[in-house]
Amino acid sequence: MKKYAIGIDYGTLSGRAVLVDIADGSEVASAVYDYPHGVMDEKLPCGTPLPPDYALQHPRDYIDVLTHTIPEIIKDIDPKSIVGVGTDFTACTVLPVDADGVPLCFYPEFEENPHAYVKLWKHHAAQPQANTLNKMASNQAWLRNYGGKISSEWAVPKVMELVQQAPEIYDAMARFEEAGDWIVRVLTGNETKNACAAGYKWLYNKKGGYPPRGFYASLDPKLENFVAEKVCPTVSPLGTCAGGISEAASKLTGLRKGTPVSVGNVDAHVCLPAVGIDGVGKLLAIMGTSTCHIMMSDRDIKAPGICGVVEDGVLPGLFAYEAGQSCVGDHFSWFIQNCLPEEYKKHGNVHQYLREKAQALSVGESGLVALDWWNGNRSVLVDVDLTGMIVGMTLQTKPEEIYRALIEATAYGTRMIVDNFRENGLAVDVMYASGGISQKDPFMMQIYADVLNIPVIVAAASQGPALGSAIFGAVAGKAYPTIEAAIEKMGAAESKTYTPIAENARTYQKLFYEYRMLHDYFGRGGNDVMKRLKEIRKCSKS
Repeated sequence: MKKYAIGIDYGTLSGRAVLVDIADGSEVASAVYDYPHGVMDEKLPCGTPLPPDYALQHPRDYIDVLTHTIPEIIKDIDPKSIVGVGTDFTACTVLPVDADGVPLCFYPEFEENPHAYVKLWKHHAAQPQANTLNKMASNQAWLRNYGGKISSEWAVPKVMELVQQAPEIYDAMARFEEAGDWIVRVLTGNETKNACAAGYKWLYNKKGGYPPRGFYASLDPKLENFVAEKVCPTVSPLGTCAGGISEAASKLTGLRKGTPVSVGNVDAHVCLPAVGIDGVGKLLAIMGTSTCHIMMSDRDIKAPGICGVVEDGVLPGLFAYEAGQSCVGDHFSWFIQNCLPEEYKKHGNVHQYLREKAQALSVGESGLVALDWWNGNRSVLVDVDLTGMIVGMTLQTKPEEIYRALIEATAYGTRMIVDNFRENGLAVDVMYASGGISQKDPFMMQIYADVLNIPVIVAAASQGPALGSAIFGAVAGKAYPTIEAAIEKMGAAESKTYTPIAENARTYQKLFYEYRMLHDYFGRGGNDVMKRLKEIRKCSKS
């Protein structure tokens, strides 16, 4: 009888599950469920309006992913043939729960309180708290593990915001949980904390643990015992078993009670095993609404501007480095939804139509350079108060020229990350790409190869994070003795390699020089006009 593993990937807008043959990693079945509540950035379901920079979600949607996708993918197999289940989640996506793991927003008395809901990774309203944290942590040695600055997307700024604006929620919650750990709790009934999220998003270090109580107290007296009282006390290594499918979860999903479930993981980091990366010098870009960049090294280097370096953060025995861009797919969707003339919208597939017209342009023909900060900058500036910009527009500028400039801007942003790694002693020899954009858009992948001037390899797996989660599920179910052994059999081979076109690379080098000048001028204090405009906007709305 064939044996299978299930991978469940929770993204920004939907959740998807895949059924994978553990012999070779081939996908047998898959299903996707769009979150009914989507991203709540204007109001709660009850109608309560939300301030600027909020990005919340409803945990009910996450449970509904299980009830809709799992029965669909296992309908033609015997549940006994499933050796294990793995999950991954966006991060840092967090929520307050009671002692039984029930989200506080499920309680009628809290349903109108925004802080009772899930704070999605791109919830940026905690930037003032992040500024305070970075000021207070300036003399802390552990801050160098995060490139010298903590993002407002991480856990501690978000709990600071909760304490200061909704102390009643802090008092009522038994745990402040990473959503990736919470969904494992839904499946198993067991409370866990995965090492990946703990290391990258919660300030945990394998050797030193969390920052001391006194530091949390300096942020807010109410937070002195935050780790001791509100955080799961045990950090679990990746690939270990969190427990078996509970009776309640079995009824929800149709999975056999007791089926092993791996501890949670982060959607970007779990993707490296899926594309077959098991060594150093290879950068993986997971491209979707945002892009996360992950690479591994055998050296612990405190590079500035990174999101974090974590020992065993992806695979045991290696240091994994994270960087990222907060706006990629969202970038293009914004343009199509808000800036296209009606004649362009008449075409069935607007993205495809725009790409065809943009592809007809030669490199530099538009005369445009854009900054890719429509949702702030995650790396290397770590500043969500930065905003977007396009330079060079005239009365003759066409939509396809702007569209191409936005694509190129995301490639320049990745080039900044690659250059930062290299300047700090981390070799980047090749870039792997995963996610829907990499699979569907050869035009964009060629631009990345030309801008970076290195090969870009698109992984064969159509659902990289979900496959990665299935690999960890197989290890948790003891189908393989190690993660590396599972990668060898189940990791996807490359499907296409894009090599730089020399002429394009030379022109892009000139354009990148202009991008970097703008990047440093507006991003490193030369002109803080973006932040001043944002503050004026906030005041005008209050």
